[in-house]
Amino acid sequence: MKKILLLSAMLVCCLTMALAQQAGDKKQAQIKFDKTTHNFGKFSESSPKVSCEFTYTNVGDAPLIINQAVASCGCTVPEYTKAPVMPGQKGKIKVTYNGAGRFPGHFKKSITIRTNGAVEMTRLYIEGDMEEAKK
Repeated sequence: MKKILLLSAMLVCCLTMALAQQAGDKKQAQIKFDKTTHNFGKFSESSPKVSCEFTYTNVGDAPLIINQAVASCGCTVPEYTKAPVMPGQKGKIKVTYNGAGRFPGHFKKSITIRTNGAVEMTRLYIEGDMEEAKK
């Protein structure tokens, strides 16, 4: 009976140590953007739709998944690939601003990116100046 108890205790200790070591070795994805802000500069109200791309790299050691990309307003639409980005690979997020029906002038919008990476949330920013159309 003592041998069974001793063996059980040793087994529990070994499993605990193995699980603790495995938790310390957990691989994680990590997103790194080339830039986090884009300035469209000046553009006319007669062509109110402008787009840009934000390029990112998975600098972690696990596949990176973008779970969500949410713009601060309905005039801004982010598009991204739903497929995982492998370590060392690049991905893109296309952001389109549509100023139709908006007042001319300066704007600044944010896009919140949520991932499975070590840093779960990142914000991207777009800005520009929509000038009134010449009549």
